Amino acid sequence: MGILNTLLRAVTWWNGSTLGTSLYTARRGVKVGEDAQGNTFYETRDGKRRWVMYNGEAEASRIDPDWHGWLHHTFREPPTDRPLAKKTWEKPHQENLTGTAMAYAPAGSIRRADPAPRSDYEAWAPE
Repeated sequence: MGILNTLLRAVTWWNGSTLGTSLYTARRGVKVGEDAQGNTFYETRDGKRRWVMYNGEAEASRIDPDWHGWLHHTFREPPTDRPLAKKTWEKPHQENLTGTAMAYAPAGSIRRADPAPRSDYEAWAPE
């Protein structure tokens, strides 16, 4: 199984980091921190480039807003040094669930186990 994992890392990017990214990170990366989902954040020694090594599937919506701001140079300090102030009404970050079994489906959707009967239209019948 180890050879298969190495091959997957060499040719795919959606199963975690590629071999090239891992080598670049080992040579030039400085670990800055981790988020609650286990994603690890790095930057170059001069601070010009920033990137993330995903813990599992590479899905950008899994990154918290504070780390997203740091990655895009909106914030100078990482959230480990200067966390964002949270409002009382803010909900916890949730990744984009579109395309998964946990995606939102309205009451009349055929994707629900018990779809509600449709009453907002009347089927057309030719005369």
